Amino acid sequence: MTRTPLTTSLDAYEVWFLTGSQHLYGPETLQQVAEQSRKVAATLNAAADVPVHVVWMPVLTDSDAIKRVVLEANAAPNVIGVVAWMHTFSPAKMWIAGLDALQKPLAHLHTQANVELPWGDIDFDFMNLNQAAHGDREFGYIQTRLGVPRTTIAGHVSDPRVQQRFTTWQRAAAGLAASRSLKLARFGDNMRYVAVTEGDKTEAELRLGVQVNTWGVNELADAVAAASDAEVDQLVAEYEDLYDVVPELRAGGERHQSLRDGAAIELGLRSFLEEGGFGAFTTSFEDLGALKQLPGLAVQRLMAEGYGFGAEGDWKTAILVRVANVMGAGLPGGASLMEDYTYDLTPGSELILGAHMLEVSPSLTTAKPTLEIHPLGIGGKDDPVRLVFTADPGPAVVVAMSDMRDRFRLTANVVENVDLPSPLPKLPVGRAVWKPAPDFATSAAAWLTAGAAHHTVMSTAVGVDVFRDFATMAGLELLVIDEETTQRGFEQEVRWNQAYFRLAQGL
Repeated sequence: MTRTPLTTSLDAYEVWFLTGSQHLYGPETLQQVAEQSRKVAATLNAAADVPVHVVWMPVLTDSDAIKRVVLEANAAPNVIGVVAWMHTFSPAKMWIAGLDALQKPLAHLHTQANVELPWGDIDFDFMNLNQAAHGDREFGYIQTRLGVPRTTIAGHVSDPRVQQRFTTWQRAAAGLAASRSLKLARFGDNMRYVAVTEGDKTEAELRLGVQVNTWGVNELADAVAAASDAEVDQLVAEYEDLYDVVPELRAGGERHQSLRDGAAIELGLRSFLEEGGFGAFTTSFEDLGALKQLPGLAVQRLMAEGYGFGAEGDWKTAILVRVANVMGAGLPGGASLMEDYTYDLTPGSELILGAHMLEVSPSLTTAKPTLEIHPLGIGGKDDPVRLVFTADPGPAVVVAMSDMRDRFRLTANVVENVDLPSPLPKLPVGRAVWKPAPDFATSAAAWLTAGAAHHTVMSTAVGVDVFRDFATMAGLELLVIDEETTQRGFEQEVRWNQAYFRLAQGL
């Protein structure tokens, strides 16, 4: 069977740039429209932080051409979205069929060719050519009339704020494209009696495009057993080069075989995922079959490479980890499974300590992790190897996905990772310590009010704005807890959203 390594890069993606006008203005004006719209697209492409190539398409002046280019964009797997600008006046009824057929994310760029107005030279020819203020309002109407989800970006294309907003939209569109092509392997079922890891897999495939299916854990164990000694030797050498490996795990150490067992698990897991074309997976400590250890090191390293992962069968979090890895591709920081574990409730300086047994991604740190072995006390298997580190201080966001029966809800909390207040010599796991916005009491109460999950993705590469665009594109509910959140206001938003999403479904 062919093995396909996972790709997280955004290099192969494209965004198509669509320009609206009409034949009324004549060929000379339309030539000017084309020249100026090419420059706008080129300005976006030249922006330092824009990660996805912008492809300029010929100016659109009639309904058939608009629908045709939309259908082509829908069919092109490397096209993750379209950006539209009404350079002049494009009568919006021409866009109905195209917008109704559009299946890719849409950014409405409300800009114009010039920054300043040449006040002394303005005549009606200038007004006819430079009337995006007019044309984009017509386009905005039809988008709202049709209920088209989109991101509206207003300002001159040379403005860094506009470019940053466009970059945010592109990264969210890449995340949606990743979810729509995602295959997720669940090894065993979710943890028994746990509510929040349950969910509607059929609705997830309809809404997000992700395929969620289950394989017996012993199929994974067979792949682990197939790892050769030479492959294990090579991977162990890589561990010793990348990490501070404790002496007992090194060659000749009394626990070296445990490191080799961990390497075999990584080799088997990687081969299974590559042969099946999977970009995300779950495990459960209640269902380990013939595996010698709970996969810890292997999961950590695969997440750092871009795979999605959810513990205890939590496929919804595995989706979010994969999506966050793609949205943050090329940026400093990373994405990882995370769980709020315990609190420091010192009044006025409350902190949250997050971890998850073994499975936190080392992409959250720039420090060199240590590779250690310790008892786990859960799962009934051999002591597992794992990477030990603390997430770097700095801004982050934690996001959970919950199934609310009639919709999926994302709950996001803006947080600040901090240095360890004190060493944790008896907690040898990957972990993060953070201060939640706006404060601990409001954050925790709002999180509980939202019914948000205890498993999250922590992203230190992208912030809440990217998740906001992603939620819009995917048709997901999003509740944000940040510096502006109050408990009363948050409770009202939850109630309003409940009414909105019920009504939006129709009869």
